Amino acid sequence: MAGNTFGTQFTVTTFGESHGAAVGCVIDGCPPGIDLDWDAIQAELARRRPGQSKLVTPRDEKDQLECLSGLDQDSGKTLGTPIAIMVRNQDQRSKSYEDWHHIYRPSHADFGYDAKYGIRAWQGGGRSSARETIGRVAAGAVAGQVLAARFPALRVTAWVERVHNLDARYAIDPTTVTRDSVDASPTRCPDPGFAADMETAILEAKKNGDSLGGYVRCVATGLPPGLGAPLFAKLDAIIAQALMSLPAAKGVEIGSGFSGPEFTGLEHNDPYAWADNTMTTSSNRSGGIQGGISNGMPIDCRVVFKPTATVLKRQDSADDAGNNVELQAKGRHDPCVLPRAVPIVEAMINLCLVDAFLQQRGQVGDPWPGLAGPLHGEG
Repeated sequence: MAGNTFGTQFTVTTFGESHGAAVGCVIDGCPPGIDLDWDAIQAELARRRPGQSKLVTPRDEKDQLECLSGLDQDSGKTLGTPIAIMVRNQDQRSKSYEDWHHIYRPSHADFGYDAKYGIRAWQGGGRSSARETIGRVAAGAVAGQVLAARFPALRVTAWVERVHNLDARYAIDPTTVTRDSVDASPTRCPDPGFAADMETAILEAKKNGDSLGGYVRCVATGLPPGLGAPLFAKLDAIIAQALMSLPAAKGVEIGSGFSGPEFTGLEHNDPYAWADNTMTTSSNRSGGIQGGISNGMPIDCRVVFKPTATVLKRQDSADDAGNNVELQAKGRHDPCVLPRAVPIVEAMINLCLVDAFLQQRGQVGDPWPGLAGPLHGEG
């Protein structure tokens, strides 16, 4: 099965199934000598874990990480060798799926896996389950610490911007959003009014056996210009690939995104200006990326997530024996994936940025022209 690895210089391979013994990741390409804060990595897993609020699945997993390799046994610093991280599954309930494991669940990966491989892990969805994202979050937290060692001002912050028809986009000033304001509500929406309404909407959908989708927005500040590459390796293209690889993701916007056609070219352009020997733009409709390369402005992206495919009301479907049937799903599922998607989105952005940084350092050295004063000056 291909497609389990992301990245080129800083690569991450995730492993494990939803109801298997364990899930995790193997990180290769992490620079040596990094003193990783494992409590901070564990905290990121806690933000993603199930059972953290009444808005998410009640599956009770502690998601305690174990590092199996890649660290010096005396200092704890990274060795530059592969880092293997594992989290054991402890609360899987495969019996919940037994009665209808032969039925293809609407809008799930069940039929696609059968059509491709002739076999699938029907217990919890196997690799297509959001449980796979544990490895992404762990690796993203490692990537974030590698980036912080080189760019102390870098901040990657995501939040829930919309749930169903509750759109908080124009109520939230991205420049004021902090991790604390995001985590103040179980919805992970930093606007208290919208957060309360979103919580009510999610709980109502849960009560009705239904689900809701929405948008997560992510902004990365403190990033230097020069990251990314032209053509097929554009930074925005890599970010789009990374975010579209997430479970339930259905679309990605960078900067103005799909609202771009509302402007003329003159209105949409981001004028350049030098300020304190730093290149800036007076607007950021490009989302911090132009020509596939970061320009030093905040990277601004949004990802849309569909409503959770598993709902608890009876639906029409079909089975693997050629019959059209009714499906009555049961089990533990998120009525809305967005609150737990926030740390996963941040992790994927970290993985994109650390890979771009290591590629840039390998090609032109560190520092590079974009880190100098006016360009081509002395660093």
